[in-house]
Amino acid sequence: MFEDAVCTTPARVNTPLSVITEAFEDLADLLKPQRSDEIEEDEDGLRLDDFCSACTHVSVLFNCLGFAFKFAEMEYIAKVKDLVEASKTFDTLQNILDLDVEKETVKTPGSHSRNLRRVRQGLDLIRAIFEQFLIADDYSLKDAATTAYTEVCAPFHTWAVRTAVYAGMYTLPTRDQLLLRLNETDQSVEKNMRRYMEASRPIIEYIDKLYIERNIKLDW
Repeated sequence: MFEDAVCTTPARVNTPLSVITEAFEDLADLLKPQRSDEIEEDEDGLRLDDFCSACTHVSVLFNCLGFAFKFAEMEYIAKVKDLVEASKTFDTLQNILDLDVEKETVKTPGSHSRNLRRVRQGLDLIRAIFEQFLIADDYSLKDAATTAYTEVCAPFHTWAVRTAVYAGMYTLPTRDQLLLRLNETDQSVEKNMRRYMEASRPIIEYIDKLYIERNIKLDW
């Protein structure tokens, strides 16, 4: 009488945040040293198309933050789009940097190296927002976003952009509204935020190292 019985498990729900987290965990895995009995690690480093594939998911987070980060969202999307196009020609992040170093266009507006730097700042901004959000006793998104923006992006933005961003902080969603937009619970959002923080850190450090190894300062 048990022939028709079927064991089922609840379907896994892929939230926007979990999709982003998994993408960056996969990307971080590519940077881990390969064992000697595995395929030899690519000497040219992280592939640009793999990097872009992970980065394209992040714009939804800026969108969830609303008007305050509209400028950051628009800039981030434009820079990622440029790198996606570049990935059709260049294999790795190192390739685009080396070409711009040779042409002396690393910091030139519109160059791939400058756009990579801005995408890196976007990834770090999200990391910093999550970090501040989780350490705050009241989980205030406004306080978390203000501190994170001041730390990561404000030093590189014009007065007009900074003023607009700070003014827009008052339009940020509440904690409950953010959870609803991300389709997360109290428990799942903390877990996924911490996973993103851990996975994105080696990616950010790797990009910084590429510039430093080429004697390019990071104060821009």
